[in-house]
Amino acid sequence: MVAPSPGTNVQIQSYKHSGQLHRMWKSSLVLKGTETVVIGANDRTEVREHDGRTWVTREPAICYFHAEHWFNVIGMLRTDGIHYYCNMSSPFIYEDRAIKYIDYDLDVKVNPDMTYILLDEDEYDQHRQKMQYPSKLDYILQEQLNILLGWIRQKHGPFSPGFVDEWYERYLTYRKF
Repeated sequence: MVAPSPGTNVQIQSYKHSGQLHRMWKSSLVLKGTETVVIGANDRTEVREHDGRTWVTREPAICYFHAEHWFNVIGMLRTDGIHYYCNMSSPFIYEDRAIKYIDYDLDVKVNPDMTYILLDEDEYDQHRQKMQYPSKLDYILQEQLNILLGWIRQKHGPFSPGFVDEWYERYLTYRKF
């Protein structure tokens, strides 16, 4: 897989298991792009929902995608600290100037004090039945959820102290040009 180059603006496209486009972020700036990891940033970017509605993000965000893990992490810089929103998803692919992944409904919301809550279990169960997720997929997502929760508890990867702040500082240097 070809990786996006730092400084490139890309879209982020979230799909459902059925192949339907679920949500699209209009523009994110790639800060790091390798075959396995993409770190991007955006601030006040337009988001288009599957039904055509649009909205604009409220704060700067650092986005972490991994090609070997079934989740992605968004660190949002707010006045009271860094809030994280984690999507259980397929590993990303980079294609046609877009980071693409399949959203599997389960989400983890992490507060600045690193307490967390699992969200949308009912939605996951509904979509699992409706779209007939294979049992192997359910197993993978549960295993990857355990890995993600371990990362949160251990403050690993995008949850490590300073991670979001350091990438945000890099984002600000790009915006000066």
